[in-house]
Amino acid sequence: MSKKYRVCITQEECKGCKRCITACPKNLIDIGNELNKQGYFSARVEHPEDCIGCGSCFLQCPEPGAITIYQTEE
Repeated sequence: MSKKYRVCITQEECKGCKRCITACPKNLIDIGNELNKQGYFSARVEHPEDCIGCGSCFLQCPEPGAITIYQTEE
């Protein structure tokens, strides 16, 4: 079985700083077109199943709890 990863962005924690977008080597993250409850256009993941688990987005994010990377097995 190979290891796979999935990235998840908690919309309500995101402040739309775009650091995760520039950090992602697979270009999986973009800014959404809807405001969250804090009034920010938050980041969203286009294809979470294509995440390679590098953690770059997580490390660049200044908001605790906004980005989580899960390891799965297939």
